[in-house]
Amino acid sequence: MKSVTFLMLFLIGLTSLAQVTFTAEASRTKIGINERLKVDFTVDANGDNFIPPNFNGLRKIGGPNQSFSQSWKNGQSSFQKTFTYLFQPEKRGTITIGQAEITVEGQVYKTSPIQIEVTAAVDTPNQSKAVAEAGDGIHLIAEVSKYQPYLNEGIYVVYKLFLSPTVNIRNWRPLDDPKFEGFWSQNINIDQLELKQGEFGGQPYRYVELRKTVLYPQRTGELKIEPLSLAVSVEVPTDQRDFFGRRTYEVVEKNFSANTRIVDVKPLPEEGKPENFSGAVGEFDFKLKANRQELDAQMSLELTSEVSGKGNLKLFNMPVIRTPSSFELYEPERQESVRTSSLGMQGRVSEKYTVIPEFKGDYTIQSVPFSYFNPRTESYETLNSSPISIKVNSGPERPREPITTSGGDNAKAQNIISSKNNFNYIKLKTSLKQKDNPVFFQSPLYWTLFITPFLAIPFMLIFGKVKNRETDQNQLLQKRANKLAKRYLSEAKKNLGTSQLFYEALERAFHNYLKAKLKIQTLEMHKDKIQELLSANGISQETTTQFLKLLENCELARYTPSVAKDMQTDFEKAAKVISEIDKEV
Repeated sequence: MKSVTFLMLFLIGLTSLAQVTFTAEASRTKIGINERLKVDFTVDANGDNFIPPNFNGLRKIGGPNQSFSQSWKNGQSSFQKTFTYLFQPEKRGTITIGQAEITVEGQVYKTSPIQIEVTAAVDTPNQSKAVAEAGDGIHLIAEVSKYQPYLNEGIYVVYKLFLSPTVNIRNWRPLDDPKFEGFWSQNINIDQLELKQGEFGGQPYRYVELRKTVLYPQRTGELKIEPLSLAVSVEVPTDQRDFFGRRTYEVVEKNFSANTRIVDVKPLPEEGKPENFSGAVGEFDFKLKANRQELDAQMSLELTSEVSGKGNLKLFNMPVIRTPSSFELYEPERQESVRTSSLGMQGRVSEKYTVIPEFKGDYTIQSVPFSYFNPRTESYETLNSSPISIKVNSGPERPREPITTSGGDNAKAQNIISSKNNFNYIKLKTSLKQKDNPVFFQSPLYWTLFITPFLAIPFMLIFGKVKNRETDQNQLLQKRANKLAKRYLSEAKKNLGTSQLFYEALERAFHNYLKAKLKIQTLEMHKDKIQELLSANGISQETTTQFLKLLENCELARYTPSVAKDMQTDFEKAAKVISEIDKEV
């Protein structure tokens, strides 16, 4: 009888324990970075030793607040204990709230994890009444210079914080940086914030320009400019007064976000587009110059093509230079001297060619056209460089080209050596006579077979030397690859320690290298096209992945600070990957 009673009590105890529930509930599972999140942990028993989870990615601004509730219904009681937290997201992305723990009658219970998706700032965030009152008289505005630009036409966005004369703020901090998808972007440094006088809604306000960014749209259609989000500490009056009867204030943190802006990008007109147009948009000058116009054969001269003015200077291909066939033309070295302001890119871009004439004579480098689209006149314009005369004083004579005399069927090709074909004229008809079969002994074939092994000895020695020379050639190729990497990365090395300048120079080095090595066009400078071209040229998957990863680091560095250690590591990786590509191509 005692055992039965004990078993019944044990089963009743298990039933009571099984009825305990411990849950976690979030006010929303998808919020903007400028919104607030409430999380409740609720247990339906009087538990102890509550252990909250880690709230990585969330900043606690309230809690934990405990509340109790107990009620009776149909003779049965119900009990609830709730722990409430209030959070502010610190970054966008997916945030996981882990498991909380609580102990009820010696048994530990855990909640299920909750996933929260944090998006860019929303235009109408949820907020409390006190916070809403704190925001009166404060406005964050995004002003765009032009809402209907052409493709690759420069515009800018400036973020201004307007303050009413009756509002006092303590400080502010950025919550989230906007991402400009579909734009080439560059922030303009503001050395010192300046408080200016202005108007908002017809009322006098003070304002400060917090950030300026230059944008060049890279595709047509509607593009979104995400808002900048700030957390501002604002002084809010209370109902209390101090000893002297003055109203006291409390500091409330309020989130502000500029509204999302939509830019409608127009395509460049097809009508009147020149064949040599390479994507230049702006107002430019173009010239082609040589550092010398008189020299000897096998000596070098430098040809420099230069585009100057304002526009998308970093985003188009320079015009192609054509020289006489007897000139040896090497790949150009690209140089940029460009500064970026709210007016866009201004400065000059040049390509320097090394040219070596092979023969004596007088030559002319013909005029080179350069076409661009002028958004001010909404039309294409073409500039032509002046022809350049080159006089080669001494050296070998230029071979004559083959000459064909006119005369219909009687035309005959002359026995002349051409620079394009260094062989004499070959007769097409022969007069061969059959000979008697000779005796093999002491015949030419006999002596040939007899002497051939002795003649092969020097060839074997030469073959061994060639093998050694190939090994030396591989070493030379390795040295050349390392020297090439250093040449392209020299500017980046000078800017080690300065994050923005270093990664801009590193990205420019990658682009210049791809243009010189793979003949890639500037308009094709996106990851999918680069990956396709590297694979098509036999570059290994590992080298391609490293190259794309470094390009991604350059893009991310515009928005996130980097330490000197990271820059040194990226520099070493860049030198290695350029050397690997040069060896594999």
